[in-house]
Amino acid sequence: MKNMCKQLAVTSLAAIFLIMAPSAAWAGEEQPAQKAPNNQSELAPSSRSAILMDADSGTIIYEKSSHDRLPPASITKVMTMLLIMEALDEGRIKLTDPVSTSDYAASMGGSQIFLEPGEQMSVDEMLKGIALASGNDASVAMAEKIAGTEAEFVNMMNKRAEELGLKNTHFANCNGLPAENHYSSAHDIAVMSRELLKHNEITKYTGMYQDYLRKSSEKPFWLVNTNKLVRFYTGADGLKTGFTSEAKFCLTATARRDNLRVIAVVMGEPNTKTRNAEVSQMFDFSFAQYMNHSIFKKGDPMGTVKVEKGIQPELQLTAKHSYSVLLKKGSSVKDIRYELKLEPLKAPVTVNAPIGKLVVYQGDQVLTEFAVDAPVSVERAGWWKLLKRSFGGLFT
Repeated sequence: MKNMCKQLAVTSLAAIFLIMAPSAAWAGEEQPAQKAPNNQSELAPSSRSAILMDADSGTIIYEKSSHDRLPPASITKVMTMLLIMEALDEGRIKLTDPVSTSDYAASMGGSQIFLEPGEQMSVDEMLKGIALASGNDASVAMAEKIAGTEAEFVNMMNKRAEELGLKNTHFANCNGLPAENHYSSAHDIAVMSRELLKHNEITKYTGMYQDYLRKSSEKPFWLVNTNKLVRFYTGADGLKTGFTSEAKFCLTATARRDNLRVIAVVMGEPNTKTRNAEVSQMFDFSFAQYMNHSIFKKGDPMGTVKVEKGIQPELQLTAKHSYSVLLKKGSSVKDIRYELKLEPLKAPVTVNAPIGKLVVYQGDQVLTEFAVDAPVSVERAGWWKLLKRSFGGLFT
């Protein structure tokens, strides 16, 4: 009886500890490590490298050694998630598709969701495992699902980095485990984070604080987001943490308030408390000092462009995402205007090919420019279709 009482007491204490653990783990990180900054020079003082960017326009609010090549640790998974979201958009995979775990994927160390060789999960579940738990095994399983092998997927990552104009990024794997010739920069991470955020659905995963995998099994797996800001900073809904002994504590984070969404990246922070506090200060600074002026909202009609000899004679352009300019709070917006400058198009046209730019002015000063891409592919029309088009209604 005495032993039974002792066992019950130990079990009760363990249960209390499990209930309190998430709060206790954060208790030391909840308060800022430093006084809130009065100016930009005080932002992210403990970081090795940092950048603060407006997500809509790409305007840089603050940067510190932002082009230095550094190990990105698990922030690597921003590019992994970007390629997953693009594969979903293009219909190459679906959220409900099963993903099988190879022996190689299951062998990954570090952060993981403990996939067993041969175990299957859906793309949706794998995305949760990557976004919340930073699963190295889930990342490799998805890489193999999309490209066949991790090596081929890494080639896709590096090609996408080149397309985005990232000069200080090279990937050697899809999960950020330490590897030779694997590096990025705060600036490049902000750019790829901005691209990822164009897929609105991603914050459903990165902004989630907790969930379960294997819900219907005997051993449900509890996921808790490694980015505690999504719970403790109002408006935060992503994106990715990272840590290795070489990289130290890294974070690419995003938060939205009103019409303003910002991206903050810090690399080489000494601990999670300082990392989270300094990113919170960067957010506070942004929301106190700046506002966004909308040019187009997602889905707004932007105009049309003619396609010479195309099976479609013209393209209707619709805003794929929001277009806005960053202004200091209190700035006048009455003299802000825009011009859509499009290049003459001749079929064939490939989807996402650059076709011009949207230029935003304040008076005569250029505030920012946005690339405009072809919304769809347009094949070259056949001679009979072109002949009928030339003679108008004569053949109808």
